[in-house]
Amino acid sequence: MNEHFNLIARYNQWANQTLYAAVATLPPDEIARDRNGFFRSILGTLNHLLVADRVWIARLSGENYGWFTALNQILYPEFSELRQAREDDDRTLIKLTANLSLTGNLTYTNCCGEQRCVPISIVLSHIFNHQTHHRGQVHGMLSQAGKQPPPLDLLYCPYQNL
Repeated sequence: MNEHFNLIARYNQWANQTLYAAVATLPPDEIARDRNGFFRSILGTLNHLLVADRVWIARLSGENYGWFTALNQILYPEFSELRQAREDDDRTLIKLTANLSLTGNLTYTNCCGEQRCVPISIVLSHIFNHQTHHRGQVHGMLSQAGKQPPPLDLLYCPYQNL
């Protein structure tokens, strides 16, 4: 399973780099335009992913995340800063995944104040599945903006080089 999650973490990095490169071709007002997504815009959705990942990274690392205020929190209103933060956090996820024991559970308090205890392998599966879900939303928003979204399927990833 460790090998699988290491591959998925590197694929996740590739998919984010590919998607962000496509988003970068849009003018800033199109990135921030309300497209009626759950997190309103491309910028809002990508910020949500960063917020969620940082919360999970903190939980898995035993770190404080007192900075967290809401799942729709905008950490980076400027796309270039958001892109750099995403690249940094993807490297963090790769390192975390490589060094994390998949045995045992993660006990944490969720955003509603409820105590949870979940197998670590399920937590990692959730993190990467959650990213895939919201990348799909951004993929659709790119189409709404008149851009051809890039293929992001694992089979398009140069996984042999990961």
